[in-house]
Amino acid sequence: MAVNDVAPYLAGLPIAALAIDASERVVAMNPVAISLLGEGLINRHYISVLRQPVILDAVEAIIQDRATRNCRFLSNDSGSDTAFNVTCYAILDDYVIVCFEDQTGIEQVVQMRRDFVANVSHELKTPLTAMMGFIETLQTTARDDAQARGRFLNVMASETQRMNRLVGDLLSLSRVEADERMRPTTSLDVKDLIQAALDAIAPLAQDHDAQVVFEAPEDPIEIFADKDQLQQVFTNLIENAIKYSGKGAQVGLELGAPEFDPRLGETAVTITINDNGPGIDPIHLPRLTERFYRIDNHRSRELGATGLGLAIVKHILNRHRGRLKIDSSLGQGSQFSVILPSVKKRPADQF
Repeated sequence: MAVNDVAPYLAGLPIAALAIDASERVVAMNPVAISLLGEGLINRHYISVLRQPVILDAVEAIIQDRATRNCRFLSNDSGSDTAFNVTCYAILDDYVIVCFEDQTGIEQVVQMRRDFVANVSHELKTPLTAMMGFIETLQTTARDDAQARGRFLNVMASETQRMNRLVGDLLSLSRVEADERMRPTTSLDVKDLIQAALDAIAPLAQDHDAQVVFEAPEDPIEIFADKDQLQQVFTNLIENAIKYSGKGAQVGLELGAPEFDPRLGETAVTITINDNGPGIDPIHLPRLTERFYRIDNHRSRELGATGLGLAIVKHILNRHRGRLKIDSSLGQGSQFSVILPSVKKRPADQF
């Protein structure tokens, strides 16, 4: 097989691939391999091209016995580590083909699962450990201490509620992820959804002496929505605004009229929730929707947060083909904007 025959063969592969001839030089690379390894590598010895010992060992071995080898190649793309499964195999008596299959996405998913299990285990272990300690104390030294028994039982009830909230949020997150690819088809008035959330949150607002002001156009604004899920989104965001702003919170909700949103590529409605809380350092904003990410672990647990609320919000909005925008600065409060496609179609003159 001539070099001119090898190059077209590699060009048709969707993954990075290169060919090494009997003189142990790289004689062909497809565009994906050039992007991965660099330009100007043709006719260079494979040692100066591949560099990593595990690949060099695999190529050296296959040159000797022509048996297929697999190994791992690590690279760095724009500051991010990438991992490849490398397959080396012989073609006829002249060439060794080296193929690089990107495994980065798969490994990231596996790591996310590990992190998720570790986080859930940690979140459950803390209250369980506390309860086990209290139970042991109640069974021994505090068995006849009525005052200690009452105090311990209150703490145990609080920890049980915390675990119940965590399990509830985990189940909610699981359901949302299962439905994420199914876009809602029921047309609902977004004002009714927000008002239902406000009614549900009214006792909390009263307990915190919070003032919640809702402004909206008079005309109905229709969106395709899952009623329960979007109510959960608004309830979660309003509840956060009240809790994290403290006593006497001032929370504003504004429902804008539908207008074209270039990010969504269609007419959309924006619901903005403002608060007068302490604000959030901008360094935290990109990670707020990550599972179990908390700015202040101690305060979040005191407020009953599980660290899953905004992750649930993100997945629900993904299902509704919407997006969440967060703006905040320390000492200046926070603004959470929910942007959702509206039933109203884009005017013909805007196409």
